Amino acid sequence: MQIPVRTPSIRLCAAVSAFALMAACNEPLDFDLRGKVGGFSTAPAALAVSTTDRPEADDRGIISYPSYQVAVSRREDSVADVAARIGLPADELARYNGMEVTDKLREGEILALPRRVSEPAAGTPGSIDIASLAGDAIDSAPDTTPVTTTTLEPVSAEVLKAAEPVRHKVDRGETAYTISRLYQVPVESLAEWNGLGSDFAVREGQYLLIPIKNQPAPTTAAPVEAAAVTQPGAGSPTPTPPSATQPLPDEVVDAEPPETPDVSVGEPSKASSAAMSLPVQGKIISTYSKGKNDGIDIAGSAGGSVSAAESGSVAAITKDADQIPIIVLKHDTGLLTVYANVENITVNKGDSVKRGQKIASLRSGDDAYVHFEVRDGFDSVDPMPYLQ
Repeated sequence: MQIPVRTPSIRLCAAVSAFALMAACNEPLDFDLRGKVGGFSTAPAALAVSTTDRPEADDRGIISYPSYQVAVSRREDSVADVAARIGLPADELARYNGMEVTDKLREGEILALPRRVSEPAAGTPGSIDIASLAGDAIDSAPDTTPVTTTTLEPVSAEVLKAAEPVRHKVDRGETAYTISRLYQVPVESLAEWNGLGSDFAVREGQYLLIPIKNQPAPTTAAPVEAAAVTQPGAGSPTPTPPSATQPLPDEVVDAEPPETPDVSVGEPSKASSAAMSLPVQGKIISTYSKGKNDGIDIAGSAGGSVSAAESGSVAAITKDADQIPIIVLKHDTGLLTVYANVENITVNKGDSVKRGQKIASLRSGDDAYVHFEVRDGFDSVDPMPYLQ
């Protein structure tokens, strides 16, 4: 019997519509979810995030980070004005930011520099002390318990780079809302850091600084009590040694030996080295095709278990146009996995799941298959390399 397979794009477009409707309840309509299930709304989480203020620029408008520099525009500046002030060719600066030399800028708008210019003196505006910036969260936390400090090794370049703001290049179709949800920061903070207008408009090729979040202060581990030390032989009775002058007791031997239990041992199995496991043990009836089928379809027995391909958390649970559930899991690697055409979901949004844990069941009847996708951000990727 040939198993009918629904077109995944229809199902996923319907899911995206559901996300857009939910987002409309709390914020201005944002239809730009790029047609992907991976674009589920994180607006509630982003609204609850507190971010730091953007660092102050030097007298030229330069903010210097370990890996890059940006320039902050002044009132009535054009790209050419900024280039002349910082000492870079105007056409190079404009081309790097996807603009024209004569384009006018908003006050406070950010321009990414294609290469470094002279650094501001340490301790002056525009000179960023990343170590101090990363420690601000600790200083601002309430002092409830004394903390013992020790001398630490110098901060490595990798740690300093991790503490600087992410620099995001706007792709075609992206908006300030989708970018704020992607990084889970308030869209207002994104606008303040980058000098966006009241309409939050961004352009393709524009570089945006992602605001740094206020991090909670690290907790200190409770001191481990030293184990009590006793002298050898103290604290426990010394067993009486067997006497060589006393005969050993007679050994009692059963007339009949006890029955040996029948223990059956299965064939040894080799642990899988694949990055992910198959969510359903069955036959792949539809393969991945970029732009046509963004995942694979795996047939199985009706009512069979659908398992998490990798450990992670439940990022979203929604339904397609036919009201058939779709589950989205988020993993520590930054990847998303999508499980569509399922029923009897056993997890809730926000739950942590383990690899191989049951999250739903296959539908009954002729539709007993799961549509499985792996997504890197908004883009689908072929699941097979992760399953082999």
